Amino acid sequence: MQKPNVSKSRKWMPAGLPVMLCLCLLASILTVTILSSNIFYTQLMFRTTTSTASISQGQFVLPSSLQNQISDLQTKVGVLLEQLRGASAESKAVASFADQLLHIAMSLDKFAESLSGSYDSSSSGMNEVSTVDEDFSDHEESEIEQGSDTHRFNSGELRNYTALKPNRLIGKKNFLGVETISPSVGLTCATMASKVDRFMDYKIYRMCPDDWNIAQKVMIGGCDPLPRRRCFSKTPPLFSKPLPINSSLWSQPTDTNILWSHYKCKDYSCLVSNETLGKRGFFKCSNCFDLSKRGWEISTNESTSAEFTIDEVLRLKPGEIRIGLDFSPTTGTFAALMRERNITIASATLNLGAPFNEVIALRGLLPLYLSIGSRLPFFDNTLDIIHSTLFLDGWIGLDLLQFVLFDWDRVLRPQGLLWVDRFFCKRDDLNIYLDEFSRLHYKKLLWRIVPKTDRLEDEFFFSAVLEKPLRS
Repeated sequence: MQKPNVSKSRKWMPAGLPVMLCLCLLASILTVTILSSNIFYTQLMFRTTTSTASISQGQFVLPSSLQNQISDLQTKVGVLLEQLRGASAESKAVASFADQLLHIAMSLDKFAESLSGSYDSSSSGMNEVSTVDEDFSDHEESEIEQGSDTHRFNSGELRNYTALKPNRLIGKKNFLGVETISPSVGLTCATMASKVDRFMDYKIYRMCPDDWNIAQKVMIGGCDPLPRRRCFSKTPPLFSKPLPINSSLWSQPTDTNILWSHYKCKDYSCLVSNETLGKRGFFKCSNCFDLSKRGWEISTNESTSAEFTIDEVLRLKPGEIRIGLDFSPTTGTFAALMRERNITIASATLNLGAPFNEVIALRGLLPLYLSIGSRLPFFDNTLDIIHSTLFLDGWIGLDLLQFVLFDWDRVLRPQGLLWVDRFFCKRDDLNIYLDEFSRLHYKKLLWRIVPKTDRLEDEFFFSAVLEKPLRS
């Protein structure tokens, strides 16, 4: 019986050692050179922000991702050195070395590419400004007039969050096609750095600050998504178990299940009392917290009302509407009515001065805490219906409206329904907005335009139910 040929492996190992050590040495020298060179660490965009002046003074911008890649290389070098000391000559060890070296080579390639790109962008011309810097310059100048707080991020926890997160070597080194996870954070966070720093100022594994109101202002300003935090959210101290679903849809939530600290109203009765009108802290959807079906199930006069009933809309697609989105200032009444018809609706809204999201959840419905500038968290061609009322009105610019409508189109399935419910604007702007909806080339199933009579301004309501076409 022939013995396994081990001698080749033993001879291969010493021959391969110089190559491995050279790679290790190269990584170490590269690391020491970069860390000891006169490179200034600043932050640009959500990881690193710097003024155009700093670039013109010749300061090189080194993103935190490069520092993380350096650290990752050091770790891999350490692993290799440990294995070199005690590795056997078995083929398994050889495969392990090859795998490790391949990982280092890939990391070095990425590092060199990033470094080269950074040098090119910073040294292409001292008087030139990159597209990103140009955008920030314009934004900074306009923001400074309004008291902008644009500056470098100071929060160490924010840098910890935005740093690349390499996958563990023990597990899948390539998961979902990437070897590292880059945590998401909104582009505009860089223009409100002090607020984001404040948001990230907390003790790890301790109680989070009660600062959702600050977080929402930052989100509305464009810093969305916000960075994640490593602290525990505060809860209502006397929280009681929620009502069962058969009674929670139309029952007033218990006061003790809501944190009232950042609302003008300090109990639910304040949200619905006539005595508190104008003092509640919110203006959109003034009767939202009156949990009743009033106004939804009564047929309306076509000549004076722009409203369609739910059953009128569902009859257009009998049995086809199962899941959808309500993008409105709401406490979930539309979703509750659809729930009674075995249709699941996610309600997308912010807390506009009152506990909108809390009430939606306490009713046993799905709240989607989302700003107007966010891409919808749904995959393409998945929803049967999108409904929006009393939100996207004459205040919205055409560019933003186009991006919103095309995002709705993206998630709406073919032959799904877009229900525009009481969009209102001034008479002079009506045709401009109607043109934007017409450019979608949806089929008009229901369409109504009536004067808006609750104010003296010359305004109109527009409502429509539109069907998304099939596209090849």
